[in-house]
Amino acid sequence: MAFSPDGRTLAVGSDDQKVRLWNVTDPSHPIALGPPLAGHGSYVNALAFSPDGRTLATAGSDDTVRLWNIPATLMTGHTNSVFSVAFNHHDHTLATGSADGTVRLWNVSDPTHPRPLGQLLPSPPQRVRAVVFSPDGHILASGGDDPMVRLWNVSDPTHPISLGQLPPGHTKPVNTVAFSPDGHTLATGSRDHTIRLWNVTDPTHPTSLSQLLSDHADSVNAVAFSPDGHTLATASRDQTIRLWNVTDPAHPLQLGEPLTGHTGFVDAVAFSPDGYTLASGGRDHTVRLWEMNVDQAIQRICTTTRNALTPDTWKFNGSPNVPYSPPCP
Repeated sequence: MAFSPDGRTLAVGSDDQKVRLWNVTDPSHPIALGPPLAGHGSYVNALAFSPDGRTLATAGSDDTVRLWNIPATLMTGHTNSVFSVAFNHHDHTLATGSADGTVRLWNVSDPTHPRPLGQLLPSPPQRVRAVVFSPDGHILASGGDDPMVRLWNVSDPTHPISLGQLPPGHTKPVNTVAFSPDGHTLATGSRDHTIRLWNVTDPTHPTSLSQLLSDHADSVNAVAFSPDGHTLATASRDQTIRLWNVTDPAHPLQLGEPLTGHTGFVDAVAFSPDGYTLASGGRDHTVRLWEMNVDQAIQRICTTTRNALTPDTWKFNGSPNVPYSPPCP
């Protein structure tokens, strides 16, 4: 899943080979935008909007990447399923990670005629499940099956330079990677049921932050930072989403109880640009929108209940000896 840069559109890709667009200007009443985008010949694994919001990139198990600004542009080159796509927000570079063991870089300044810029070859070769650019666009992180996370200097995307890999940490494949908005912290989620936070202020000498997040009961499929960088959302095969306060990334704290509602693996999470809405996508064939703005949630609850909790209902519901004090004045 991905929100457009203006936050008004949510794009969702599925195993049904289609991409659907939703107008979420009012997230409590999302509206489908036209028919599904069809073109992939297999599962849609990942998608991303360009910084200007005019182009949508989608990656599929049909070994292709498609650029959508109707009509769609087909990009070929990978020889196996494409698991991840990411735009660099500082130039016109698109990164794609594949089960063929490569990360490819593309110039998409003209999305109707994308040009390959070269490829990165993790050593040893292994499926690349996740790619992400740092906020300043200089660093690319990739995660895969071996289960190491690698960093690349892509300041010149025609001549990317390997910066090595993060210290050993995960014990199973890395499914997801995300940079904090300030670029100092990298979050990684793995099939080993854990999330790790890394200090990448100096990407040539990354270090593990002391805290290991391990409250999920199954594989961690997705991680996402809120726009202010204070909250990390994590999604898992255990059908839950967890929220973490990472204001101090060396001492993260879980926020409340897990978010429940999905009845299948949760594969994706994304924050809206204003941070007030969290979207989650699961294998129960649903997308759920979660209200992250506490004041707005209170206002909505009170609008619904203010006239319902009268002095009579207060007493009827078992509080006759407690002074009448409704929560919504």
